[in-house]
Amino acid sequence: MQVWPGEAYPLGATYDGAGTNFAVFTEAAHRVELCLLHDDGSETAVELRESDAFVRHAYLPGVMPGQRYGFRMHGPYDPGRGLRCNSAKLLLDPYAKAISGAVSWGEEVYGYHFGAPDRRNDLDSAPHTMTSVVINPYFDWGDDRPPRTDYHHTVIYEAHVKGLTMTHPGLPEELRGTYAALAHPAIIEHLTKLGVTALELMPVHQFVNDHRLVDMGLNNYWGYNTIGFFAPHNAYASWGDRGQQVLEFKSAVRALHEAGIEVILDVVYNHTAEGNHLGPTLSFKGIDNASYYRLTDDPCYYMDTTGTGNSLLMRSPHVLQLIMDSLRYWVTEMHVDGFRFDLAATLARQFHEVDRLSSFFDLVQQDPVVSQVKLIAEPWDVGEGGYQVGNFPPLWTEWNGKYRDTVRDLWRGEPRALAEFASRLTGSSDLYQDDGRRPLASINFVTCHDGFTLHDLVGYNDKHNEANGEENRDGESHNRSWNCGAEGGTGDPEVLGLRARQMRNFFATLMLSQGVPMISHGDEFARTQLGNNNAYCQDNEVSWLRWPGSTEGAPAEGPSAAGVSADGVSAEGTPSDGSLPEFVRAMVWLRRDHPVFRRRRFFHGRPVEGTHDELSDIAWFTPEGSEMTQRDWDSAPASALTVFLNGNAISEPGPRGERIADDSFLLMFNASPGPLDFRVPVDHGRQWQVVVDTARPDGVPPGTGPKVAAGDRITLPDRSLTVLQRPA
Repeated sequence: MQVWPGEAYPLGATYDGAGTNFAVFTEAAHRVELCLLHDDGSETAVELRESDAFVRHAYLPGVMPGQRYGFRMHGPYDPGRGLRCNSAKLLLDPYAKAISGAVSWGEEVYGYHFGAPDRRNDLDSAPHTMTSVVINPYFDWGDDRPPRTDYHHTVIYEAHVKGLTMTHPGLPEELRGTYAALAHPAIIEHLTKLGVTALELMPVHQFVNDHRLVDMGLNNYWGYNTIGFFAPHNAYASWGDRGQQVLEFKSAVRALHEAGIEVILDVVYNHTAEGNHLGPTLSFKGIDNASYYRLTDDPCYYMDTTGTGNSLLMRSPHVLQLIMDSLRYWVTEMHVDGFRFDLAATLARQFHEVDRLSSFFDLVQQDPVVSQVKLIAEPWDVGEGGYQVGNFPPLWTEWNGKYRDTVRDLWRGEPRALAEFASRLTGSSDLYQDDGRRPLASINFVTCHDGFTLHDLVGYNDKHNEANGEENRDGESHNRSWNCGAEGGTGDPEVLGLRARQMRNFFATLMLSQGVPMISHGDEFARTQLGNNNAYCQDNEVSWLRWPGSTEGAPAEGPSAAGVSADGVSAEGTPSDGSLPEFVRAMVWLRRDHPVFRRRRFFHGRPVEGTHDELSDIAWFTPEGSEMTQRDWDSAPASALTVFLNGNAISEPGPRGERIADDSFLLMFNASPGPLDFRVPVDHGRQWQVVVDTARPDGVPPGTGPKVAAGDRITLPDRSLTVLQRPA
């Protein structure tokens, strides 16, 4: 075999049409072997003799796409000094663009012996581990263009590749659970009809099923266990795992873009699948442990602010380069439109404390590629001082956990200050205004993959995670949920009717709030996980969305579906008449049609100059129709409120500098346990029409609601929301 010197950049395996350049960074190893793997189980080893700035490299003519490979690192194995080189372990390329196979768990993939953790393990891991794959980088993107949807037009739909598509009756079986399924017209039609503009995919970077879970007969379904930051997860590919997963993912992105839907990736750059000092040696740990991981004062052990065993070393230039190279690759080569960063507070831990000015944010801010896409932080981790909602730099948006908590508390009847709900409804200026950000910095959500589904939020007081095999100890115990009078499945029509109303309340509140709304997949169908609020390991009917018309995918141990309430909701909580999906669509499109619900600037709380309207851009009223006083804000329970949104007082201009004018709206919230009379304010419009009424199963289709006049009284049933509209 010919071996040419090659180049130190780019890192990874780069095919140029005639051969492949290989480059890998390591300061720890003194000799590096590139191993080309063959289908008969043999391997050809090539020593990488060339080295530039600790990057070993070589060019191999004739090595083509589909070639599997790995690295063997010859160097010191001294965990007490943070060194874990072991040439018996075949290691994944940190820059691998595709990964083949899966880990076959056994002592072979660990750097030590199970019975003697201090003794080096020289068992060959090659037959038991995953392998890197050379890919063909060429792909016909046609006229693909990023949708570049502005945040104020964005509606995010968080979904799992497999969970979203596994039971859809319109999909061929061989495509279900794959990237190809995302590109199928049946899935795209649902998203476009719903009004979704961005599909936020749970992790699709190559991840590993944990040893512990596999031994329990479970899987790491969520995928927050990354081992390959450049490689699409191979189990989601229907065509194969020798590079086909890359082509299939690109095809899915292209199809979604054609429908005007952006693709946002949930990415996990805070840790890897190699765990702590007792974890496996799969890649980074064996290549250069001390350069990639944050070690404690005793270098044998790992600092863990993620709850997963390790944390990446965010002050290492090699880690920062890896992350930035990965982000740029997914934007430029895979055409994704943004990222949601898991446990993003860990990325800010340059030393120990969370530092909003850490090197990572500096790099993102100045990067001409990454700075131009959507950047969404999960603004917390499990380390000290890790809850950082509102504290990320101006370029970033954030999952607003305070919005989630406040809205949940409102509708379950928990005492909470009205002022906090008002702030969450209007874009959380208390969190984002002081650093120059706007309402669109707030990614509003009521539910997400982590926690109860919307159905379970109104159907369970307590978590029911027994299926996870941890005796119900895992998962959040304080969910701010309320079962509406019965735990889990029930045939009581009053309980079922209240649950359906509460789901409509949550969806309506979400779409009427300033900021960017995010829907968790399947909530529009009242998807249930049977009370499991931590279904990270449930790769089965518990987590999969059961599509209407599907004959499979029903939770195996679900409550009886016998009995349907007058509200059209079955005993297991699934709407039987299609009313909830239609209501969700109506609310999404109401938001999209009216800029007053998706303002780009915070409300002023006064008349806006140049609009020729003497009314304030927003006003707050008691149920009696009188404007709220400070005493009302201080003393009133957060249960009943009327909000006036003035469509004639939108301060921001349109894209060409034109004035934006819209209809005006009154939002009436009754979160109390009994019916309340609301009086229509007398000085903010003479004639109104009811356009949303969550007390009705259909939510009031457009154009059919009753008309009311200033001063009229409207009775809102317990726990319901009504929206009145006044034409501009």
